[in-house]
Amino acid sequence: MATTERKPFLLDFEKPLADLEARIDQIRELAAENGVDVSEEIRQLETRAVQLRQEIFSGLSPAQRLQVARHPRRPSTLDYIQAISDEWLELHGDRGGFDDPALVGGVARLAGRPVVILGHQKGRDTKDNVVRKFGMASPGGYRKAMRLMEHADRFGMPIITFIDTPGAWAGVEAEELGQGEAIAYNLREMFRLNVPILCTVIGEGGSGGALGIGVGDRLFMFEHSVYYVASPEACASILWKDAAKAPQTASALKITAIDLKQLGILDQVLPEPSGGAHADPLKAAATLKQALLQNLEELSQLTAQQRRELRYQKFRKIGVFAEISA
Repeated sequence: MATTERKPFLLDFEKPLADLEARIDQIRELAAENGVDVSEEIRQLETRAVQLRQEIFSGLSPAQRLQVARHPRRPSTLDYIQAISDEWLELHGDRGGFDDPALVGGVARLAGRPVVILGHQKGRDTKDNVVRKFGMASPGGYRKAMRLMEHADRFGMPIITFIDTPGAWAGVEAEELGQGEAIAYNLREMFRLNVPILCTVIGEGGSGGALGIGVGDRLFMFEHSVYYVASPEACASILWKDAAKAPQTASALKITAIDLKQLGILDQVLPEPSGGAHADPLKAAATLKQALLQNLEELSQLTAQQRRELRYQKFRKIGVFAEISA
């Protein structure tokens, strides 16, 4: 069966790198056509391309990291599940008549250990994004998540959540079905669960939509992921009535993994392959799996009561500050 290669999706700051790689390909083709040996020149240009990629991605601004977090080729929840789990069985429905495709979950084996994995699922193309509401879960999605977490707690299986959403679905129907109540219920109930809970921001972590599956013993973020109370565009529209000021707002909001680690909200930053997780999804998945297994081993040494207390104290410390008298 014939296949066609997908055209690469380039972000603005990636264009110099793309131009250099295109130049390398052009030189290689011309050399092959004319029988000229330019291996040394190509080697030097490839070395420069590697250096340029590292320079670009090591110095990204918060607004640029937001672009990477929203990259359409960035690995999704289902991508990571397939890459890190030995077995996977997706479970459906909230037992109230709804099955939200924007939030997926099920049982899996991680290095032979039974776990429950759930997370937001964005689409792989425009049509799929419409079906999955761009990863913005409805009340039924959060109730499905809670059903799966209660199942995990009942059978002693650790819970792993993957966060990747601009926010909860904000449609009229979602409000009619109790969006706020569904998220608030999850926030309360996740504190009482006895099993280990590991949460990872794999892309965007937007507002209450992210928090609805974000209460855990450990919070990880991929290097170029973002976590925010409101999107930079929404915040700029509120503060300055101008969404074009989103880059300025992104810096002020402290949305990056590095910022959140310094603020004590984040437990661990997961490094991404050069060029972002979408450049080498399998390598990103290996990094994620290693972090999950290591922390699961540590948390499994604690009693259920100790985990609940540490979870409670973790969130009580968020936002605490000390006033320094002049």
